[in-house]
Amino acid sequence: MNRLRRAIGKWDLVALVLNLFVGAGIFGLPSRVFALAGVYSLLAYVACAVSIFVIILCFAEVSSRFTETGGPYLYARTTFGPLVGFEIGWLAWLVRLTAFAALCNLFADYLAYFLPATASGSARVAVVAAVVTFLATINIAGVRIASLVSNIFTIGKLVPLVMLVAVGSLFINPQSYSLSASPGYTAFSASVLLLVFAFTGFETALIPAGEARDPRRHLPFALLTALAIAMVLYVAIQAVSIGTLPGLASSQRPLADVGGQLLGRPGSAVIALGALISVLGTMNAIMLGAPRLLFAMAEQGQLPRILSATHSRFHTPHVAIVVSAAGMLVPTLSGTFASAATLSTLIRLTTYAVTCAALPVLRRRSSPDNNATFVVPAGDIVSAVALLLIAWLYSSSSWTDVRQALIAGAVGFLLYARPRPRASNA
Repeated sequence: MNRLRRAIGKWDLVALVLNLFVGAGIFGLPSRVFALAGVYSLLAYVACAVSIFVIILCFAEVSSRFTETGGPYLYARTTFGPLVGFEIGWLAWLVRLTAFAALCNLFADYLAYFLPATASGSARVAVVAAVVTFLATINIAGVRIASLVSNIFTIGKLVPLVMLVAVGSLFINPQSYSLSASPGYTAFSASVLLLVFAFTGFETALIPAGEARDPRRHLPFALLTALAIAMVLYVAIQAVSIGTLPGLASSQRPLADVGGQLLGRPGSAVIALGALISVLGTMNAIMLGAPRLLFAMAEQGQLPRILSATHSRFHTPHVAIVVSAAGMLVPTLSGTFASAATLSTLIRLTTYAVTCAALPVLRRRSSPDNNATFVVPAGDIVSAVALLLIAWLYSSSSWTDVRQALIAGAVGFLLYARPRPRASNA
């Protein structure tokens, strides 16, 4: 019996995926990727989007076979067994925490535009604690409330970004697009890897499938629709940033600086406010997804059963929400946007690889009860290409970042090996 309420509709899922795409890296990465690749950063966006598209095709087909809560954890456990499932569930939950930390630090950076005192010290700590508490409370109050808030945040973030592109396109300096100096392979690959953070997060929308009205049909549609919108918007924003902001490479708040360059202080303030709304919306989406991983793992006996408890009134996994919220505070208060974004990307690529590898396996096991409602043409080839792309992205990582990801995986293995009641494989 499903103790969760199926209250998330088709367009709620589109807004949720879009919330996870837009409003994270796009407010902090344009300057960083330009510093690495210059004008070729436009090509880096396209290369990253194509890579993510191939990966999303795998997720679209795999997700169309399931209706339960869990997302990548559910796919891995069903396909490769409880050990791999636990590792992916642990890493997927951990990546939610590090992604939230990256965003919360970016939120604090943009808030400092209006309230300089929140840039550091106890004021910054108070802001972080208040944001986490606020989002946890919303998500405990009901999945419908959380999804409605997500819809509002999606509209709130798109309006200023579209305005920036529309106004900025009128003031572009063509000379800013000089192709005289091309980046090396290492720099270009690093720029694409950094952009993965801006194009990922979509898998979080798959986790609460047990609360979606028709996840097998609606999730593939939401994934592909949101990616198309995000790709067009990202390339347009980068083009405007390059064409209007001479000091883009050194900007700490690139889109706010672009707004200031175009419309003075009011323009900068509007973009900074849009960034706050956007990042807050993405954090809300993460707060929606992360606890459902703990819930799904606890339902299978792989975590303490108390994490699968649901609120008697709101039908939300309130214990898992509180535990996840507490876990998000640690990396948020100890890291920065760039460091958390990089670690988040590396761990996320690992979870992507397992889902992409699951596609051909699940096809061979297909039966009338679990047929895919979305079928990727030449799926086995698409799966292989996705895995090669993931390997390429991973090859651009530093040894320090890889080591941190390996340590995270090792911790997950130790947690899995702990004494516990036998896990259910049902």
